[in-house]
Amino acid sequence: MPNMFGFSRRRIKIGRSKGHKTDPLHGSSSLTNGGDPITASVSGRADDLAYHCSSDSFDLDARALDGSENWAVLSTEGGKPAPRFAHAAAIVGSKMVVFGGDTGQCLLDDTKILNLEKLTWDSDAPKVRPSPNGRSLKLPACKGHCLVPWGNSVILVGGKSEPASDRLSVWTFNTETQIWSLMEAKGDIPAARSGHTVIRAGATLILFGGEDTKGKKRHDLHMFDLKSMTWLPLNYKGSGPSPRSNHVAALYDDRILLIFGGHSKSKTLNDLFSLDFETMVWSRVKTNGPHPSPRAGCNGALCGTKWYITGGGSKKKRHAETLVFDVLESKWSVRAIPPSSSITTKKGFSMVPLYHRDKIVLVAFGGNKKDPSNKVEVLVVLQNEHSYSWRSAPDVDSMLYEYSPSTKELADHLNKCAPLYSSSSVARHSLTSTVKYSQVEETSLAQKLQKPIDDDKYDYVDDCSSCPASTPKERRGKRTGADIQMDMARTVAVKAENPETEGLNARRIARSASDMSHLYNTKITDLIRMNAALEDQLAAALASKDQAEKNLSLVINSREQLEKRLASKANEAEMLKEKIAGLELAQEESNSLSNTVHADNVRLEREVAFLKAITDETQKEMHSTRRVLAGEQSRAFQLQVEVFHLKQRLQMVEGRSGTPRKPHNP
Repeated sequence: MPNMFGFSRRRIKIGRSKGHKTDPLHGSSSLTNGGDPITASVSGRADDLAYHCSSDSFDLDARALDGSENWAVLSTEGGKPAPRFAHAAAIVGSKMVVFGGDTGQCLLDDTKILNLEKLTWDSDAPKVRPSPNGRSLKLPACKGHCLVPWGNSVILVGGKSEPASDRLSVWTFNTETQIWSLMEAKGDIPAARSGHTVIRAGATLILFGGEDTKGKKRHDLHMFDLKSMTWLPLNYKGSGPSPRSNHVAALYDDRILLIFGGHSKSKTLNDLFSLDFETMVWSRVKTNGPHPSPRAGCNGALCGTKWYITGGGSKKKRHAETLVFDVLESKWSVRAIPPSSSITTKKGFSMVPLYHRDKIVLVAFGGNKKDPSNKVEVLVVLQNEHSYSWRSAPDVDSMLYEYSPSTKELADHLNKCAPLYSSSSVARHSLTSTVKYSQVEETSLAQKLQKPIDDDKYDYVDDCSSCPASTPKERRGKRTGADIQMDMARTVAVKAENPETEGLNARRIARSASDMSHLYNTKITDLIRMNAALEDQLAAALASKDQAEKNLSLVINSREQLEKRLASKANEAEMLKEKIAGLELAQEESNSLSNTVHADNVRLEREVAFLKAITDETQKEMHSTRRVLAGEQSRAFQLQVEVFHLKQRLQMVEGRSGTPRKPHNP
């Protein structure tokens, strides 16, 4: 089966933008997810066992689902999540992870986990890992996002959040540690969106379509390399799907991307497109059978060559039926029509496939019709079909169907019980190999004991003439202990009949018995020695396990101490942030006062300059007035002199006339 991711060189040249020359996806199949090794399967998924729920405690038969032809409610226990819709779900191992959604009143940012072994909801609240610079992070409350399984983690991509973001964010959640981490993406990061689809192939995410924060429908194609955390756009040929959101997508055979339905700008769609990653050419698929009505908001799960699509609808009508599209035959058919009370008739529910033993079960959760729901429903779509094609489904473990020898079970058990530390793992691997080798040695020993004893090997050369002709190899068979006893009885009878050869036969029998005894003793000694070696290795492995457990406890203690220190540092950082905020406020106030003082100084300088100008003008006027006054004073003095002279003349005239004159009354 061709493996699409890594790309061939031709595909790299066609599919990737010209600015990127390297090939981060082409390489070994060993991936990394938070330090845990993950092996990519031929189906293109990493860690296919993440899709299995192989525990015997999860008994679908006990839930009365065998032979069920329709959706059925699955009762769960524990603290059930709040009713919601437009959320996302994914299955990792025996856990279904549900994140976010809409209650009709607000968006959610909680993480809920359904343990499929016990059918109980976990109540522990996950944590969020701080950023590398120590800054505390918070998961965005969102809806219309995607949740993709990867190893023991799930990956959260995009969604409509409050407040809105310009760029698409990628988060990862480890189901074992229950810690969320923000992936510091780089490259050509797509615009933020909701109602898109994300498909994983190995260590690569394929993103298509969606609706951005401005309400614009999109039909762009991007890929995200989980190893280098880099976004790259993908170029393609042909007339591809129109811009849309709330569609469904699937990846068949790690090569063919399928897109169905969704909302465009003005209508609801029911077209089906395929993209061949070998040629990077879009084409519209011609189908057979009853063609589905236009629908958006449906859910899909590709199981082998069957693509199950459930629910969805348009603005006027909801569609309840569960459709099946046969990828090989390009044929549509109806799998089930649930009752009106089923959550698959609602909008915004989630659906994920669960692989359990010889069954494939579709698990649906949530949704909204009149009120949001938190029910879980299941539909068994495949059972007791071992010849089914699993090219696009996880590999089924043969241990689920076949009985294994006890020694192999012991070896597998030792492998499963291997601790995290390398020394103990190596010791247990060695012990497992030794157990298997002991099984081979025991089988070899049994075969050797069953081999015929070649009498000619023990005959003396001098007695060859008295021995019967050698048995041809093709007539010799495996001789068991009963055969040997019968030969010994015949030999005793021959002794009685032929006394002459009694001594010779006695020597031959004694030699044969001696050699057999020596062979048994040798093998028993080897087994005892091997048993002692196994016990020593087992003791070493147990000691390594104890040491590993001690180291693990030390690591856990160290981790707790580090978490405490981290919490204290976070508190100190918060205090420093508050102090910095106070200093920034004080700085702002100081800057404001400085600006005010500067403005006052400028105003005062202008007023002083204006007053100086007025003073200069006043001084000039005073000088002019002084000059005028001086002139007036000199004129007044002249007038006084003239008056004095006039008085003298008047007196002289009056003295001459001798007669006084009466004053004149005006």
